[in-house]
Parts: sequence; structure tokens; C-alpha cells
Amino acid sequence: GVKGLASWAGAVEAVGVTMTAELSDLYFVKREGVNHVLDCVEEAFGRVDLGVVSVRAELISVEEARSRFMEVAAANWAASGWLAGKLAGTCVLVDVGSTTTTLTPVVDGRLAARGLNDLEKLACGELVYTGALRTNVAALARAVPLRGGWVRTSSELFATSGDVHLILGHIKPSEYTADTADGRGVTRREALARLARVVCGDVEMLSEEELVELARFLYRRQLEEVADAARQVYSRLKAEFNVKPPALTCGLGARFIAEPALREAGAPDVRRVDALLGGASKVLPALGAGLMALRRMGVEPSLSGVEVYEA
Repeated sequence: GVKGLASWAGAVEAVGVTMTAELSDLYFVKREGVNHVLDCVEEAFGRVDLGVVSVRAELISVEEARSRFMEVAAANWAASGWLAGKLAGTCVLVDVGSTTTTLTPVVDGRLAARGLNDLEKLACGELVYTGALRTNVAALARAVPLRGGWVRTSSELFATSGDVHLILGHIKPSEYTADTADGRGVTRREALARLARVVCGDVEMLSEEELVELARFLYRRQLEEVADAARQVYSRLKAEFNVKPPALTCGLGARFIAEPALREAGAPDVRRVDALLGGASKVLPALGAGLMALRRMGVEPSLSGVEVYEA
């Protein structure tokens, strides 16, 4: 956690802070979550220059962040979008993490998002609550095809998207880093057993072939969700800016969720951020926040030879 970073504080001159933890149901309201995160950061780093990323891709002081808490709540997308603007100028950044998919439009190097908080983003297609590991598969389909008919799914948390992608070979067991629904391991057989429970079955009632087909159907539904959101975002960009830009993808699900969904949605070009930034793309919001902090210190950040777009 944040407090574990305290040992680094003596070697740090500035910190860029971005967060999503405030949405946790540990907190009754977002204000409480934002203040707790900021308390932890201040405790860890003391008098180090702290800048908090706002939804307008600006670094503001901790004091400002406390009073403008809705502008810093869940602002990871703004840090990533700011960096995407430096890499591509005009694009749609699609970040598929373990839990959510975020679509951040950037035009001429500047954020062009309509939604400034999760509620607004869910309404305008810029946030889809589906991810590579933690999504309850019952949220993907209320009924699934099986044995020539349709079977309703249980809404219990019996299996997650991590099981679907493990079964289909999209992820390795070592990449299944979220808790499993039943607390058991991440072997293929254990994933098949979890998926069988979604239709209140088990691996003695359902064959492996049937469960693989079930996984394929759920995967298809996940792609459709992301593709629908991408169409919504691209439609607005065409109407407001008369652009249909390329897409940049990042996150654990970039290859097997973002890319096929974007192609289905008609994106003109799809590029991987990791091809530009390597392993740093796995922590894009943190990288963006750190580079913003460098700029605030008057240091122009280097992206290791990557051509940077200046708005």
C-alpha cells in the first residue's frame, strides 16, 4: 500500500498522486475515501512536494484536492489520457484492467472526455464495468446457450472473467492475480468447475467441451459490451470534432479484449501502448502522474526516444 512507500520518501523530491480507491465500499462517500487516501500519502511522504491529478489533467495541491474531491476521485484515466495525448496527439485510449475498461478520447493532445466522473462516464460510453479478471460472469449474460436451448445464469459470484480467459488461453495462471470466486486455485480444471456453477452445474454434469463453448459465448458478450461503448465514443467524436482517430490500447486485456472489440467497432487503426513504452505501459496512470510531477518541477520528461506530440 501507500504506507509501504515511506522508505523511499528520503530519495523522492516530488510525487504525482492519482487514485481510484475512493470508490471502495469501505468508504461511505467519495469525500471520505479521497481524504483517507490523501492522509496516507501525506503520512508516507511527509513534506515532499505532492501533486494530485485532477480530471482536467492538472496537478493540484493536497489542500485543493481535499476541497475539490470530486475532481481527483477516480482520475486515473486523466493521467493516462494526458500521456496518450503526448504519444499520439489525437486518439482514443482504451485501457482494459482487471475490473473495468476505460475509453479516453484525446483530440489535438488534449483530453476530450465528456464524463468527468464514473457516473457520467458510464452514461456516455467512456467506462464499461467489465475487465480481464474480476467481472462476475453473471453480469455478462443473464442466459447462455446450452444443449440446444437457453439456460438462465445464477447471479451468485460463482465465476469471474478471469476464469473465462484462463479457459480460453488468453491469460496464464501467473496472470490471474485476482482472488478466485471460490478461493481455490487457478488451474484450468478449477476454472472450469467455477464456470459450471454459473448454471448451477458441476464438472460431472457438464463436459469440458460444453464449458469451453460457454466460455466462448461469455467472451463474445464481453467484446460486444466494449465494442458498443467504442461506437458510442467514436460517434460523439465524429459529431463534435469530425475525427475518427486511431486507438491506443493498454492494460492486461489490451490484446484479447480491447483490440478485437475496437476492430469490431470500426476503429481505423489499433496500436498497443506497450509497443511504444514497453513494460511501463502496465502502470500507465502512475507513469503519467510521475511525468506530470516532473513537468511541475521544470524538468521536461523523456520517453526514451518516443516521438512526443506537443499541443
